[in-house]
This record gives sequence, structure tokens and C-alpha cells, in this order.
Amino acid sequence: PGSPNSGSMDVLSLGVGGEIVLGFGDRIVENGAGVDLVVWENPFFQNGDPDNPFAELGEVSVSMDGEEWHVFSCDPTLSNPYDSGCAGWRPRKDFDPCAMIPIEPESVGGDAFDLADLGLEEIRYVRIRDLAEEGEGTSAGFDLDAVGAVYLSP
Repeated sequence: PGSPNSGSMDVLSLGVGGEIVLGFGDRIVENGAGVDLVVWENPFFQNGDPDNPFAELGEVSVSMDGEEWHVFSCDPTLSNPYDSGCAGWRPRKDFDPCAMIPIEPESVGGDAFDLADLGLEEIRYVRIRDLAEEGEGTSAGFDLDAVGAVYLSP
């Protein structure tokens, strides 16, 4: 993983308009107190300035059955991008994912999502859709670093 000033190269680029669906196998992400999911892209602060992020955004939706999807509100045109509801704005903080179980959302960076915002109690799938409308090359569009579940059933 990269730092907030450099991003990471260990990612999956979705490409312009691309999407990915991730599942949790037999486990379920449950609605708990506060944040339930964290999505990490590889944004970074240009010249170390948190008011100047380089970000490629994605829309996040969730599903229990992989058929009926519930989309988190995402508006990349808002004047305060960090409140847009889109994934891809906040860099990953430095932490060891194997040492932090369960994930502590305030300590890991990334973009947080709460199932309560959609009125859901549990999900099994996460879909991320790239929001770019232009770009070229294999690294264009949303670059997925990871998805973390805060409340994952045993």
C-alpha cells in the first residue's frame, strides 16, 4: 500500500466505466454501530496537500443475493468531495490489516460506508463501478486496493 502522498501500485484497475463484484463467501457483512465497510482506492495528496487529492472515483452498491442492488448515494460534483458518498477520495492510512481485526474505521483511512444509510441489516456482495468518462491505458479509472468488512459474521 502507498502513503497518502504517493498512492499504491498494488491495485486492480477497473478501467473507464468498469466494475467489479466482490463476495464474502459464506460470511455476511452485518449492520453494526457506525461504519460497516471500508473501500480503499489509491488516491494521494498532490504535493502533500489534503485539499488537492488525486482521485479516481467509484460508486459503491451492495447486495445480499447478487441480483438486487442497493446503491450508496454518490455525487462527485459536490464542492466538498470528501462528503460526496463516492469511493476513492480518502487515502489509506498506515496499518497492518492482519493485526487489526476487527478493522477500526477511524484508523485505516479509505472511504467508509454504513449499511444503515440504505436501511439494510446484512449483505454478502459489494459492487464498485468506475465513474470516469475518459482516460486511456490499463491504469485508467478506479484502482481498487481493497474492501474491508468491519462487522463480518463468523
